[in-house]
Amino acid sequence: MTDLLPPPRFVAAGPGAAPRAIAVRSFAGAAPSLVWLGGYRSDMRGTKAERLSALAAREGLGFCRFDYSGHGESGGRFEDGTISLWLEDAKAAIAAATDGPLILVGSSMGAWIALLLAREAAARGDGRLRGLLLLAPAPDFTRRLVEPALSPAQRADLETQGFCTEPSAYSDAPNIYTRALIEDGARNLLMTGPIDVPCPVHILQGTADPDVPAAHAIDLVACLPGEAVTLTLIPGGDHRLSREADLERIEAAALDLIGRTQNA
Repeated sequence: MTDLLPPPRFVAAGPGAAPRAIAVRSFAGAAPSLVWLGGYRSDMRGTKAERLSALAAREGLGFCRFDYSGHGESGGRFEDGTISLWLEDAKAAIAAATDGPLILVGSSMGAWIALLLAREAAARGDGRLRGLLLLAPAPDFTRRLVEPALSPAQRADLETQGFCTEPSAYSDAPNIYTRALIEDGARNLLMTGPIDVPCPVHILQGTADPDVPAAHAIDLVACLPGEAVTLTLIPGGDHRLSREADLERIEAAALDLIGRTQNA
């Protein structure tokens, strides 16, 4: 199949003499710009990212998507990644490719990254962030979802070889969880109390998600103070939320947040 997308540009993330090369695709437009934050082991060319890119183009908005280090077209090894490093990647891509008001769209682990960015924006009084759209959000997934499900053999592997694996429902290659990822995740936990978010939040969560249960999204809502939080539970929705009806819901939620920003 012919690849019609132009090649990405690369931005540097991280300190030192050998920064990580982060692949970014973006285009300029009116505010607010949409920023896609993908999930664990995903890349920026998935169905939802493509749909949001098309939406932004139709609406004349700016759009940014990128691959974390060790993902997709970016450099680095996946096994070296942590939440802190992938947060740095997100900051580098956003700084290089956007200007003005933003709406962050975070899928699964990307919702964790989006919420960390939002908390930092609130702490420094940054008014650029105008909305969060969180899809099957998985903040704190290392502590709340991965660790409780580890078998004794997997825990032993983490201790002896620094990583463990489990079969993936989405790839022939297994999921890999490193001790560094889990330890770093513990330093980035959010759902231990109120999360200060300076903008409206809309969460879309499937009721048949085998990876992130709906109860996790409900727990997240309890951590988001304020009245500008919407949770939409999608009957029969799985983790990918890529059925046509799911994609239409994502578009509608994005358009609602866009409208709030433009009418403010």
